[in-house]
Amino acid sequence: MKRLILAFACLSILGCPLVIKEPVKHAPISPIELVVLGNLQDAGSPHIGCTKSCCAKLFKKPDTNRKVVSLGIVDYFNQTTYLFEATPDMTSQLKILSKQDTALPELPNGIFLTHAHIGHYAGLMYLGKEAINAHCTPVYAMPRMQDFLTSHGPWSQLVMLDNIDVLPIKANEPILLNDNLTVTPFQVPHRDEFSETVGYTIKGRDKTALFIPDIDKWEKWDSSIFTAIAMVDYTFVDATFYDGDEIQSRDISEIPHPFVIETMELFKDLPETEKAKVHFIHMNHTNPLLDPNSAQTKAVLKAGFNIARFGDSIRL
Repeated sequence: MKRLILAFACLSILGCPLVIKEPVKHAPISPIELVVLGNLQDAGSPHIGCTKSCCAKLFKKPDTNRKVVSLGIVDYFNQTTYLFEATPDMTSQLKILSKQDTALPELPNGIFLTHAHIGHYAGLMYLGKEAINAHCTPVYAMPRMQDFLTSHGPWSQLVMLDNIDVLPIKANEPILLNDNLTVTPFQVPHRDEFSETVGYTIKGRDKTALFIPDIDKWEKWDSSIFTAIAMVDYTFVDATFYDGDEIQSRDISEIPHPFVIETMELFKDLPETEKAKVHFIHMNHTNPLLDPNSAQTKAVLKAGFNIARFGDSIRL
């Protein structure tokens, strides 16, 4: 498999400088940490226009731990950070990520996008001149996603003003960020109006995580989720809706995410060690799994699975 080395990649035509930092001399035993920076569906919680009980109290008293789906990676050895998804909550998520260590930068050394739905890329706006006016923040994007960013405003302005440096990636081609960290995108079926949709395999020095925040029904994927789980240590999978009762007002054909109950049924015969790898993430504001005390949460945990919570961290 062809290796795509983009650790310090920089397109000179965009005027973006090559910057190499000296690694920290006294690194932790496990230098790569994955942090859950959000577990919600694109529009967050409370949800715009929601009059249901799941949002009523949150409008009066917001929960600062409720943030749109994102993972952060901290490389303590190289004093670098990477962000998976640029969400509307990116401002606070980056502050949380940088505060893992005082030597870490305020802005990430790279942002990996999965697709062009609002909760997964809209945070790029904070890199523009109206906000931090970033200089050449690396943004890793698949071909259609790259074209979307470079050809359509306001995102094209970020490119034109060198706020972001869009680095092209290809499905199944590893991105070697350094000796301890490799990221590999892979394509998954989803509503691809403006871009492809990908998940990522994030390989640290000792362990590997799988990140699939958005996917259509598992049977639509031309790869085996069982094989994918077997090859990693942690799996973060789409849990947008617990079951069909949440979306009685919407046409389910327009939002064909796998229900959590469907995923659990599909995975029911997995060994307990494999079930323990599964962490449900990307939950709609109506999803009862957001409540740690709900009957549905207890059912998921009793079945041997996990639910990704804001602030969870693991060493890779």
